[in-house]
Amino acid sequence: MDSSSSSKGHTNELVKDDPDPSMIEDMEEERKNFFKIIAAFKYYRHSSMAELKRKECFLETLPPTHQKMLTSYREHLQNQKRCVEVNAQVIKQIIQDANCLFQNADHNIEPDLQPSDGVKLRYQDFQKVVQITLKQIFRDWSEQGKLERDQCYSPIIDEITNFFDPSKYDLSKVKILVPGAGLGRLIYELACQGFYCEGNEFSLFMLIASNFVLNRCVIANQCTIYPWVHQVVNNLSQQNQLVPVSFPDVSPMKFPPKGTMNMVAGDFLQVYRDEDYWECIATCFFIDCANNIIEFIEVIKKILKPGGIWVNLGPLLYHFSDVPHEGSIEPTYDDLLEIIRSLGFIILKNETNILTTYSQNPSSMHQSHYNSIYLVCQKPNN
Repeated sequence: MDSSSSSKGHTNELVKDDPDPSMIEDMEEERKNFFKIIAAFKYYRHSSMAELKRKECFLETLPPTHQKMLTSYREHLQNQKRCVEVNAQVIKQIIQDANCLFQNADHNIEPDLQPSDGVKLRYQDFQKVVQITLKQIFRDWSEQGKLERDQCYSPIIDEITNFFDPSKYDLSKVKILVPGAGLGRLIYELACQGFYCEGNEFSLFMLIASNFVLNRCVIANQCTIYPWVHQVVNNLSQQNQLVPVSFPDVSPMKFPPKGTMNMVAGDFLQVYRDEDYWECIATCFFIDCANNIIEFIEVIKKILKPGGIWVNLGPLLYHFSDVPHEGSIEPTYDDLLEIIRSLGFIILKNETNILTTYSQNPSSMHQSHYNSIYLVCQKPNN
């Protein structure tokens, strides 16, 4: 099972003969970015402990009467520290062999690296992504995340298994692509059905974490994390913030899928250009990640085989809509349906108000959900 992050997009292979200077520049920029991501993982403990220390310092400035009332809160901060330590140890395992990914040479960044003031803000931004990665582990690879997976993945899996009837298809030859594969649970589940399934992911945070789960977790519930320890608002009790989550609920190493699965790193628009290649494309919480959603749909249409299907589930969050200095278009769902039809797709299913959540703390006072869209589109047989 090749579930490592093979590198059609992110690559640092040796350059031979007379390389294009722009190619060398791109590779060097990519390499620097990889180092920054690794450093962000390694900075997790320092950054988290610094934030807890800041809270402790503020606590010391309060009137003694207030401090006395917050004795339990002070103990809670110590418990948070212990949870951060546990998370940091798991993160250390996750990045232990990350230098083997994408043909990067060894890089020896100190675990307690403290960035200078000039880059501290950037690392704090990265820390949010590290915390998102912990929540993504909860969603994709824990028993507690099963409800979210059932909401989002089960309709996609059921649609694909019903369309590609095993009595009519050799499933090992049915090629399925999952762009925006995250930590790889959907591609694992599809490969377990017997399909050839390839995931594509741009985020190095996701690629590094998925490599750990898919290739280095040899038993179920091998690791424990505290994904909600940084969620300081809307907690009914201290324990809501300190809920442990074990992962993976199933080990892909111990129970490899009967089909083929692998993960490819890179930008979907740049990596996938082969026309009429895939029997199926499955997108879950993905199509709204584009500056121009039409480009995504055009590529999906191009690389699907005639008669192949595109199954989509998710909202229209449009990730670039409020990002400074980024262009973005945000068609409504009605507009999107017209665009899909104009590109030649046949819409087989069109459902709305599919209740879905995303990396949500089940015990939080604040609960939100998406009324997602569910689409099944077919590329005509010429």
